[in-house]
Amino acid sequence: MSKLAAMNTPIFWAEGHPGALDRENWSLEISGLCDAPRSFSWNELQSMPQHTVQARLTSVTRWSVYGAWTGLRLSTLLSEVKMRSECKFLRFWSIGEIYDTSIPLDIALKERSLIAWAFDGELLNEDYGGPLRAFIPYLWGYKSAKSIVKIELMGHYIPGFWEMRGYTDSAEIEAGVCRD
Repeated sequence: MSKLAAMNTPIFWAEGHPGALDRENWSLEISGLCDAPRSFSWNELQSMPQHTVQARLTSVTRWSVYGAWTGLRLSTLLSEVKMRSECKFLRFWSIGEIYDTSIPLDIALKERSLIAWAFDGELLNEDYGGPLRAFIPYLWGYKSAKSIVKIELMGHYIPGFWEMRGYTDSAEIEAGVCRD
């Protein structure tokens, strides 16, 4: 059992659980407003500078989970693809490209914004957004897209899956009681 499961972290896939995913053959495409768009393989991502941050993933349903999230800083990937100055937003796409969400560039560049693959030293499984998920602890959890396959660099905001269904575009975490 994974640590996230042991903590009774809910499993939630708005677009349907993807089933078993092939970590070793996973790739992440980055395109849009950059001079060097490309796809990164799992092995390429693993060979880049890793960072671990202590932070909380907080759901709009008022549960949260705090721990050590490991992955790559988004700023590292944006540098690799030579992001253009006109980029203002990042749009994440989950496997199947049904689920998407966008975040402002200034949030993406913050120190704890990651493309994460591990929680408390354990690789993320499909239930919790593995092999790669956005981890954006500054915003509600729906901005931390699971099992991401693509990041688009954009000059304008596009509302995503939950935003089109009434969730806020800003996703600012509101003060209140959470279940850890």
